[in-house]
This record gives sequence, C-alpha cells and structure tokens, in this order.
Amino acid sequence: MDIFYISPALEVANTMPTPRVLKTHLPIQLMPPSFWEKDVKMVYIARNPKDCMVSYYYFYKMDQTLPDPETWDNFFSTFLKGSLAWGDWFDHVTGWWKARDEHKILYIFYEDMIEDSRRELCKVMRFLGKDFSEDVVKKILHHTSFKAMKANPMINFSVFSESIFDQSVSSFMRKGKQLEIIGQVRLTRPPKCRHPPSYCRDVRIPHMSMS
Repeated sequence: MDIFYISPALEVANTMPTPRVLKTHLPIQLMPPSFWEKDVKMVYIARNPKDCMVSYYYFYKMDQTLPDPETWDNFFSTFLKGSLAWGDWFDHVTGWWKARDEHKILYIFYEDMIEDSRRELCKVMRFLGKDFSEDVVKKILHHTSFKAMKANPMINFSVFSESIFDQSVSSFMRKGKQLEIIGQVRLTRPPKCRHPPSYCRDVRIPHMSMS
C-alpha cells in the first residue's frame, strides 16, 4: 500500500492483516520509531541522481499538487539545494545506506534491477525469507516489468483525475531507462552542502562508498 496516496493512511494500514507491505518516500529520520522498535524489514531502492533528477522533473510537471518546476535549469539548481518534496536526495540515500547495518534494510539499486531483474528479485526473496516456485517467480517478473506496470491502472495512476496528475503533460510511467540526461549535467554540490561518502561503482550512486 502506498501510504502517501491513501487517506486516512494510518487507519487503512491498521486494518491490514500482517505481514503488511507499505511504501513510503520518507527519509530515514522521519520514519516512525515503531518501525525500528518492531524490527520491520525494509527494502530501499536507490537510483543514480542524474536519472532521478530527470524523472523527478517530469513528475513535478505532471503532479498538479506540486509547485511548477519552471525551467530545467531552475529545477536542477533546486535539486542540488535539496529543496524539493521529500528532501535532499544526497541525504536521503546516504541516511538509509548508513542505517543498513543497524537495521533490517535491503539496499538495492534501480540500475541493478534493470540489468538483471531476476537476480534482484531473488535478493528480495531471500531477505524476506520466501521460496517461491519458478512459476510464481515468472509471474512476479512479468507483473513488475516496466511494460506491464505502465499498462496497469493500479500502478500508472491513470485512475487519478487530471486535477491531480495531468498525464497529458507527462505520463507517470515514462521510460524506465538509464542515463536519460537533459543537456550537460555535472552533479557537483555547492560548497555549503554536505557531501556523502566517496565514489561508488559505475553509474549507480556517485559520492557513495560501497564497501
């Protein structure tokens, strides 16, 4: 359940039988203490900042409840300042990364999911203690493919009115690809901003150590 788009979210969540599946975009510091007290398992998905920024730009243009992103240059500057909804991307991914050894957090990458969705699904299965048959695995891979999700009204948000999500501007499920860059992007934080740890592998998350 997406606890952001269902209201009243808490009441709905309380009626759900356990084990419950909840989705959130919250940074780790805003997670309710009960999640840690109950030893909840978390699956965190991170995407490299350049693709994330482009995707977020089009989402801002589509979502009529958010401020107008104006030009790409303006949005780019706002992204680097960490002044968008859900906070600073750099702090977000770093916060969850640092907590992965203290709590039950499986930290996976969008790019890895594209590269080998079966491999990443198996990681999630092991983390959750599940052992599905090959037939079930194939069904999961099908229904979680970008093509299938883009056509699914329960996922593509087509059930929302244009006053909320105007998909004539940009579809919610756009391309699902890597390295879609607008112009020449150099992802450098201003000096006043705090940098996460050093570089990681290839395109996944710059400035983050994977050791």
